[in-house]
Amino acid sequence: MYVVMLKFADNRGQAPQHMDGHKAWLKRGFDDGVFLVAGSLGEGTGGAVLAHNTSLADLQARVDADPFVAERVVTAEIVGIAPSRVDQRLDFLMQ
Repeated sequence: MYVVMLKFADNRGQAPQHMDGHKAWLKRGFDDGVFLVAGSLGEGTGGAVLAHNTSLADLQARVDADPFVAERVVTAEIVGIAPSRVDQRLDFLMQ
């Protein structure tokens, strides 16, 4: 499982012109069964995505394809998590 932190960068002002592409990128991630959660970080600093069912290399390629990342609207950091305990509702994450 991975957390992808997308923090606004120097080209933040270009976000509106790349928003449709970013939303399409998010939709593909959900449609492909890779993204579980996506949302904004507090205080308008960027966003985050919870991903699973993928390898680090595949996720990195997916993140690099985000127009926000490609156009340097955000910087991306991928943090891996190896769950050792989850709530029953999230048992699928232990696979």
